[in-house]
Amino acid sequence: MESAARPTRLWIRTLLRITGLLSLLVVVALAVAAIWAWSSLTGSLPQLDGRVELNGLESALRVERDGLGIPTIYARSRVDQVRAIGFLHAQDRFFQMDMMRRSAAGELSALLGRLALETDRHHRKHRFRALAKEIVSRASQEERELLDAYASGVNQGLANLEDPPFEYLVLRADLQPWAGEDSILVIYFMYLFLQSQGGSESALGLMKDVLPAPVFGFLNPRGSSWDAPLRGAPFAAPPIPGPELIDLRLEPSAEGAQPEGVASRAEEPAPGSNNWAVAGRLTANGGALVANDMHLSLGVPNTWYRLSWVLPEEGTRSGARRVTGVSLPGFPAMVAGSNGSIAWGFTNTQGDWSDLVLLEADPQDPDRYLTPDASRAYEIHEERIEIKGEDAELIDVPWTIWGPVWDEDHRGRRRALRWVAHDREAVNLQTLRLAEATSVDEAVEIANRCGLPAQNLVVADREGRIAWTVAGPIPRREGCDGSVPVSWAKGACRWNGWLDPSEYPRIVDPPEGRLWTANNRTVDGEALKRMGDGGYGNGARAKQIRDGLRELDAATPEDMLAIQLDDRALFLARWRELLLSELDDAALNEDASRREYRDLVQTCGGSASVDSVGYLLVRRFRARVMGLAFEPLLKPCREADENYRMRIRQVEAPLWSLVSERPAHLLNPEFGSWRALFLSVVDEQIAEGGRRRGGLAAESWGSYNRSSIRHPLSRALPFLSRYLDMPVLPLPGDTQMPRVQRRSFGASERMVVSPGRESEGIFHMPAGQSGHPLSPHYADGHLAWVKGEATPFLPGETIHTLVLEP
Repeated sequence: MESAARPTRLWIRTLLRITGLLSLLVVVALAVAAIWAWSSLTGSLPQLDGRVELNGLESALRVERDGLGIPTIYARSRVDQVRAIGFLHAQDRFFQMDMMRRSAAGELSALLGRLALETDRHHRKHRFRALAKEIVSRASQEERELLDAYASGVNQGLANLEDPPFEYLVLRADLQPWAGEDSILVIYFMYLFLQSQGGSESALGLMKDVLPAPVFGFLNPRGSSWDAPLRGAPFAAPPIPGPELIDLRLEPSAEGAQPEGVASRAEEPAPGSNNWAVAGRLTANGGALVANDMHLSLGVPNTWYRLSWVLPEEGTRSGARRVTGVSLPGFPAMVAGSNGSIAWGFTNTQGDWSDLVLLEADPQDPDRYLTPDASRAYEIHEERIEIKGEDAELIDVPWTIWGPVWDEDHRGRRRALRWVAHDREAVNLQTLRLAEATSVDEAVEIANRCGLPAQNLVVADREGRIAWTVAGPIPRREGCDGSVPVSWAKGACRWNGWLDPSEYPRIVDPPEGRLWTANNRTVDGEALKRMGDGGYGNGARAKQIRDGLRELDAATPEDMLAIQLDDRALFLARWRELLLSELDDAALNEDASRREYRDLVQTCGGSASVDSVGYLLVRRFRARVMGLAFEPLLKPCREADENYRMRIRQVEAPLWSLVSERPAHLLNPEFGSWRALFLSVVDEQIAEGGRRRGGLAAESWGSYNRSSIRHPLSRALPFLSRYLDMPVLPLPGDTQMPRVQRRSFGASERMVVSPGRESEGIFHMPAGQSGHPLSPHYADGHLAWVKGEATPFLPGETIHTLVLEP
């Protein structure tokens, strides 16, 4: 037996040796892979110190970075400065730039595969790549020189990295070089994000088609009591339509039904951005102040790239001009900031910059359409979409003289999209000149010639003056107001060119000494007619900002930051009172569980603070009441188009009329009274709270409104979230107050600055300066943004110095 066991033991020892050797090889392989991965990751970090040769430079320049990684460029010419910006953008943020140009051009699938194919198909309708090439070909020699210099800087910045940005290692993809047209595509990306492409107009067109005119007018008011325009008064709410026009009591009731259709849990869209200016005569130090917080979708890295540059300039005290603010990776301009003479900031106008055109088929040939001149054939463009790992897809994109064939309405009628972005006036490099302006008058003139998605510009100069105007192209709309789709076949409705700068709305040196915008209606009369209504905010934010400014006659930067961080729930105050009035003794005696609910609402504190349970309850109460109130009114819209979703621009006006006047003929037929509807919503919330661990009081606004600020890769690869995303934190603020804050939407920056007094300015933004997770500047500014801390506007002490030389 012993002799038989020896071979077995020998075999076991041999197996153990082999297993140990294999384990060692696996460990070595893993170690080598880890070393390679770490080397590749660190190899894509930007160079911060030393000297780098940069082809095309006219003379050497210096890039200094502070403790947050914010660069200051010291150059001798604008072309060199733009080349350096391209170098820095590429080294810190290339993947972000690449995603923006690819998204606009409909080229994401080449990088991300079939996952992005539907987006690419949709965006190819715009043919932005072809339009960008056309804009570059028509640009002046100076503009092409700047675009080429920027592109050269980008490509040399990439070449200077030891390894490609880490995202390309994860995606196993090659880098594509930057071209001048790609910077135009970045602006097109902002058009896609900031301007509506017919969705609201389509919904309103359907409503107008199927609802009685007085009902449509009631549901689609021009404004509300919350309006706070710069010029003009609030619009009165339309009257409630009478029972002779619509009577929901005649509608059949479905026993016990809880409708879940077009509006049952509706919430308004959350347009963002605030800016305002205060004249020098109303500030503590006599210098005019500009405050700007641009509200956008939040991600990693942040939309904006902090930047400062210094260029020689004759006539200045120091012989040079410093410009500081935020830039958009992919484009060589300072978007918002201060240059010592002026300070400026933007918000989205929410004007009407697109129209849906009903296409009339040629009776003789349905493959043609009618125009004011003649019948025309569709212009068919073949678009080739590259798909990673698959064969390319070819699609046909039909265009008309007005723009691409966009969709079909509820009657099956084809529609084309007429949109500012499709014209060559949409994009130019005039935005670069804002950084050179020396007065509000000069800035306003430049703004009216800028090619960018139309923005509210507020600007102040070092003389204490302030102004407002629109930056971006404004079409000259004739024959219709653009609010709903109509035919343009007979020429009665059309765009007849573009407004001249002399025709733009402007407010310079207002007697009040204050200007404010918050995506609300800003003007009235002829100016409003020219701008149209693309879905203005209801004015609650603007009113709260305006009233806060009117309380100040010696404003400081800290006062401006306090308004930016104002999370008082003034908009919901009357909803809270309505709710408490319904929770009277009779309601509490009827159901004792309502007592805790009432107590939580009563002690909510009146703000969207992270610890407020009552704020969340009031907010949800309003949203649910909105759905139940509008559901039966909008039922005909859903019957006409099953894809219809509620798009009421000024929803608070008709909603408050309903809940305050309580017309019996417009009550949802599922309820016997408006009080019954209100208490039903309360009971529903109590039941939902009872199903949560900890009960009704367990969910505060902070536990619901928790940040979700993520890197694009972590959405597809969740295991990367802990390495790439910002920490999940409770956030104060909401959509109807100055401190706009949702999970993934809010202030992409907060800036307060007085031109000539930049050292007293304030700035912070989410995430950090770098797009690289191993950089110390990936998230080092984030907590200041979360806490609303007043950190400096100007870059700090120099930590790193990089010399770029010819």
